[in-house]
Amino acid sequence: MLNGYRFRLYPNLEQEQILLRWIGCQRLIYNAKVQEDRYDRRFQQRMVGTAGMEVPVDQQYRRFITPRTAFLREVPSQILRNGAVKFRRAYQRFFQKLGGRPKLKKKSGRQAVWVTSELFQFIPLTEEATGHVTGYRLHVGTDTFPVGVISYVAHRHHAVPSSIHIAVEGGHWWLSFAAEDPDVAMPEKTLDAMTEQIAEDLRHLSAEQLAERTLGGDRGVAKPLVTSDGQIHDLDPVQKDRIQQHRKQHTTGQRKASRRKKGSKNQNKAYRKAARYQQYEKNVRQDYAHQTSHRLVANDSYDVYVFEDLAIQNMTKRPQAKKDAEGRFLPNGRNAKAGLNRAILSSAWGEVVSFTSYKALRSGKLVIKVPFAYSSQECAVCTFTSPDNRPSQAAFVCQRCGHGDNADHNAACVIAKRGIKKLLSENPVTKAHKATRIFPRKEHEDVRKLGPERSEVTPGEITQDVGGPRPPTQRSMSQEFLGTNPETPASAS
Repeated sequence: MLNGYRFRLYPNLEQEQILLRWIGCQRLIYNAKVQEDRYDRRFQQRMVGTAGMEVPVDQQYRRFITPRTAFLREVPSQILRNGAVKFRRAYQRFFQKLGGRPKLKKKSGRQAVWVTSELFQFIPLTEEATGHVTGYRLHVGTDTFPVGVISYVAHRHHAVPSSIHIAVEGGHWWLSFAAEDPDVAMPEKTLDAMTEQIAEDLRHLSAEQLAERTLGGDRGVAKPLVTSDGQIHDLDPVQKDRIQQHRKQHTTGQRKASRRKKGSKNQNKAYRKAARYQQYEKNVRQDYAHQTSHRLVANDSYDVYVFEDLAIQNMTKRPQAKKDAEGRFLPNGRNAKAGLNRAILSSAWGEVVSFTSYKALRSGKLVIKVPFAYSSQECAVCTFTSPDNRPSQAAFVCQRCGHGDNADHNAACVIAKRGIKKLLSENPVTKAHKATRIFPRKEHEDVRKLGPERSEVTPGEITQDVGGPRPPTQRSMSQEFLGTNPETPASAS
C-alpha cells in the first residue's frame, strides 16, 4: 500500500543555496505558465479578435529561457520541466472540478521543489554479515549539477520512491515522498470498495450488537472531541499555555523583523525566527491529531466510528461586507468571526477524522459521516428535538422524557445512533464520485459539442411581435458584442 513519509533533512549551507535556487527556478516556470494562461484568456482572446479559440494547456517551458533569464540554465532541465508539469496537473484538477485554476505561488511560507528520479538516488546501506538493508543514503544531483549526499533522519523503514519533494519552512528542511509501505499489506481494491466491504460485513450484526461496537464523536471548539463513551480528547494544559506564549512571541518577532532593513540578512533571519514560533502550534496540533486517532482505533471495543459531516471550509469563511442604503459599510462582526475561525481551525477537526479514517481502514474498521443538523438538540433516549432541550451551553435536559446529560456527550450518543441507522439502511456509506474527463482540443474528432450548432452572440436584443403595444427595446447593461467571449475555455493537450 502506498504510504506517505516525511523526514527531517539536514543539508549544509552550500547545499541549501543550491536547493533554494532549484525551488526558485521551478516556482518561476510555474508562475510564468500561470501568467501566460491568464494573458491568453483575458486579453489576447478578447482584444485581438480570436474569440472561440481554445487556450492550450501544455507543459512547454523553453520560451521562458531568454537572455534575461539565463540563470535558468544553471539548474537541471528536469527541475524546469517539473514546474511545467505541476502547472498542467493543476489544470487537470480544475477540469475535473477538484479545484480552481492554477494560481501564482508566493515566495513566503512553505517552499518546495519536486525532484524526479533522474536527479536523486537512494544508496542502500547493508550489513556485511546478513546483507539486510539497514537504511539509505540520499544522493541528489547529477555530474553537471552536483548537490551531494544530504543527511536525513528516517525514523522508520521505507521503500525507494520514484520522486521526492524537498521543502523548507521556518528554517527547517523536510523530505517528503510516497512509497510502498512494506509493513502494511492491503488488498488490491479501491479505498471505497474496501470501505463498502467492511460495511457489508458489519451489516450482519443486529442494531443492539452494533450499538456496543459503535463510537460516536461530537466536535466542538471548547472541547475538540467528545466521544459517546464519555472521553474528552483535548490538548494538555501545558501545550495550551505554550501555544499562547508562542503566538505572542510570533507577533513580537514579526514586529521586530518589519523594523529592520528590507531585504537584509538580518530581516530574513528575524522572519525565520518568528516562523519557528508559528511552526510549534502546527506541530502540536498534528501530534494531537495522530495521538487521538491512534487512541480511537487501537481500542478493540469498537469497530465503527461515527463523526459529523461538517463543511469546515464553509464554516470558516470570512463574513461578507454589508452596506446601508447610502453605500456606507456597516459592522459585520468580522473580528469575532475571525476569532471563531481561528478556534475552529486550531481544533484539528479535519485532521482527526482524516487520520482516523485511514488508520481504521488498515485495521479493518469503519468510519462513517452523518448529517449534523440538530444533533445538539435531539434527545439520545427518545429522539425528541427542540431548542428548549438546551437550558445552557453545557447542559441537556429533554423536555419530553426528562433525560439529563452533558450536552456534548448527548450529541455524541445521537451521532452514534445516526451512524448505526445509516449503516443498516443498505445505502452506500461512501459518497459517489462524479465521473469527469478532460476534453480534447478542437483539431481532434472527439470534441465536446453544445448542440446541433452553437448560438452566436448578437449585438442587440431580439424582439418578437406578439401583437398589441410593447415598450421600446432596452439594451442590456451587460450586453456582449461580436468578437468577444465572456470566458475563453482552456483545453488539455
